[in-house]
Amino acid sequence: MFTPKYPVSDTLTALRNVTRPTASPASAEDPAPSPAPAAPVSPARPTIQFTPGSTLALIGGGTVVALIVGTVLVSMLLAVAITGASVAVCALVVRSLMNNNR
Repeated sequence: MFTPKYPVSDTLTALRNVTRPTASPASAEDPAPSPAPAAPVSPARPTIQFTPGSTLALIGGGTVVALIVGTVLVSMLLAVAITGASVAVCALVVRSLMNNNR
């Protein structure tokens, strides 16, 4: 009741359907070996061929992306640093105003 029910895998059924040649004594009339079972054929994958122009375009595009990401990260770090410095200055001003009233 509480055990999961998994679907039957296609790979498992493909492996079960492969026939294996059985060892038989060699006869004098048939010296040729029996043919091997056909291996499953994987689907053809498209190959990517780079030309010198496309390689240069990829390198240039990667460089531009790296520069933009670097600029954004540095500007965010600078914004955090400026915000932290301004909060520290505000804290000092408020502290000095509180001490002057005493």
